[in-house]
Amino acid sequence: MDNIYLIFIVLLFLLAISDLIVGVSNDAVNFLSAAIGSKSAPFWVILLVAGAGVLAGTVFSDGMMEVARSGMFYPEKFSFANIMLIFLAVMITDVILLDTFNTFGLPTSTTVSLVFELLGASVAIGLAKLSSSIGGESIMQYINAGKALAIISGILISVVIAFSFGSIVQYIVRLLFSFNYQKRLPYLGAVWGGFSVSIIIYFLLIKGLKSASFMQKDIVNYILENTALILLISFLVFTAFLQVLQKLFRVNVLKVIVLLGTFALAMAFAGNDLVNFIGVPLAGYESYLTYANSGNIGPDLLMMDSLNGAVKTPLLFLILAGLVMVATLIWSAKAKNVIKTTIDLSRQESGHERFGSNLFARSIVRIGVATAFYLQGVIPKKMKRIMDAQFRHPEKAESDDSAFDLVRASVNLVVASMLIAFGTSLKLPLSTTYVTFMVGMGSSLSDQAWDRDSAVYRVSGVFYVVSGWFFTAFIAFSIAFLVASLFYYLGFIAFFAMITLAVFLAFRTHIRGKKKTQTHDAETTSSFNYLATQSIPNKLLIDFSTQIQSLFKQTFQSIISYNSKELNLLEETFSKLLEEKEIQYKSASSNIKTLQDEHWENGLILMQLYEQQQEILKILRNFIRDITEYVNNQHRPLNKFQQLELMQLLQSVDVVFAKLTIDSQNELAKLLNASEQILGYEELLIKFSKNEIQRIKDEKKSSKRSLFYLQLLNETRHFLSKLEQINRF
Repeated sequence: MDNIYLIFIVLLFLLAISDLIVGVSNDAVNFLSAAIGSKSAPFWVILLVAGAGVLAGTVFSDGMMEVARSGMFYPEKFSFANIMLIFLAVMITDVILLDTFNTFGLPTSTTVSLVFELLGASVAIGLAKLSSSIGGESIMQYINAGKALAIISGILISVVIAFSFGSIVQYIVRLLFSFNYQKRLPYLGAVWGGFSVSIIIYFLLIKGLKSASFMQKDIVNYILENTALILLISFLVFTAFLQVLQKLFRVNVLKVIVLLGTFALAMAFAGNDLVNFIGVPLAGYESYLTYANSGNIGPDLLMMDSLNGAVKTPLLFLILAGLVMVATLIWSAKAKNVIKTTIDLSRQESGHERFGSNLFARSIVRIGVATAFYLQGVIPKKMKRIMDAQFRHPEKAESDDSAFDLVRASVNLVVASMLIAFGTSLKLPLSTTYVTFMVGMGSSLSDQAWDRDSAVYRVSGVFYVVSGWFFTAFIAFSIAFLVASLFYYLGFIAFFAMITLAVFLAFRTHIRGKKKTQTHDAETTSSFNYLATQSIPNKLLIDFSTQIQSLFKQTFQSIISYNSKELNLLEETFSKLLEEKEIQYKSASSNIKTLQDEHWENGLILMQLYEQQQEILKILRNFIRDITEYVNNQHRPLNKFQQLELMQLLQSVDVVFAKLTIDSQNELAKLLNASEQILGYEELLIKFSKNEIQRIKDEKKSSKRSLFYLQLLNETRHFLSKLEQINRF
């Protein structure tokens, strides 16, 4: 039996490595998005700075480890066997949950997932113990409800505080610097830099040092007693130092702040969130050591009150975890996917919007627009002119492809690192994802990045992400509860089944995520490739025709065979095609501004072709929906005459599609000669319509099937005529 628990410990550490990888892939957005979005330095420099911050931050994590040990439950109420089931359920759930969110590019909270997984698993084991006990205990005697409520409240409050601070600080800083900030950097840059560095030092070094494993108590007390003096000296020294760098070496102070802020936020992330990845395995390891040294006490009898005691995590474990995190930053493709979501929602310029609109977002934007109009009437005109001048955008250089400028990047990093480090110093596991994301969204709002062209999509995206956070809490609790219950009642069978399931799901989401990334890259670059070529019509028509020809033919064949499953799959395939073309259309409109003057006609032709494509796709969408609805409603299948006519019509349709994919006149002539025996679709549609009307007369009644068939022929005529129009380009 002892060997079994040793295997459990090994698996916990293997799961910890996996959790570190998927967790950092999710949380990399917290400290990389500002530097990457503002293009403050080459990508390798940003990674180097962030990696150094992560390694430095690992030594500040020790004081947070008690959250995994006794933060959510009372360990003295659980035996060693119970504790191992709880920890295994938490780690398996965490790996599956975080990997799924990363695959779809959604930033979620590793802190919230850990808290609710611990709650779910401990509640499950607690209820299981209560069901077999005779005493009058309640579940509240097993769960640390007060601590759990305090942690959850702190996380939710941090969302509001982060958004508010991000909005207010960004508005003030933008008023000081304006968008044309280069002119004011010589006067204000060093002062803002000195202020920023002082804040970072205060929260990361002064507040964070209290829990550092290597710091002596008397040194920490000395620093805390002289806080004001250290802050003042830091401000004066760094202001002077940055002014010298700026004057003598032409150093951009804002880039220094962004890189230092990246280091600080990476350090705060490691200090706050490392517990989310290795806290549970380390607690399991300590529990095993207690069990191994307990003598002959059985695993079901040894109560784990030892987890209540203070313990210093070995520095080696922290450093090894930091190295895994740094390696993940360098090689994780999913980290880039999650970062892109945050940057897309906060970029200054409009373009392709990843998220669609919804009623709630439209209502919020409508209220915001009405409020803005009201404030414009209240604010004095002179003050309004001054404020508008500060927010006037200068013309952006063609080589500048940054999502936002260095001013906003510096605000995002300074405010976020300040809030997170402060929470860490109070041993509150604030969600770095929530804080950094909401600071970024607040600063975007103040910076007028959400204009009338993009506001509804950005608001919709924010609520989509936030709703995913609440979903994280619910699903983390539910899955951990279920897994722990299965472990308790089914034992090793459930354990090995869940390990297999976790590996399978992680592998599947990895494959899907890889395909999604490759597809997205191809979609976003295709419009630029079309702009750069002189043969736009042929290339675009061939690609488009190939894509929709298969869909159209499969739709006909599905109604002939009356296959509802195939039709439902076709609807999913068509939705993906529609989304792909929407991305290409919006990406093309963004890329046109980079087009050279001699190629301006390419941009015009491309936009016209995309507009024609959108019309054709809308017709095809309605066509597929009508057929799917007919079949799903279990109406009568087409009769044999109708089926034969549709099969004949498909031959004529092939000729229409073939015209779109032929480049030369000679090939077109060969095609037409080879298809002389095939009637044109117009003649066939007229003929088949007459046939159906005659059949209605013969039967002396009109059926649902007859009306549907006539509608089908009419929609086919509309679709094919539109398709032929696009060939005129």
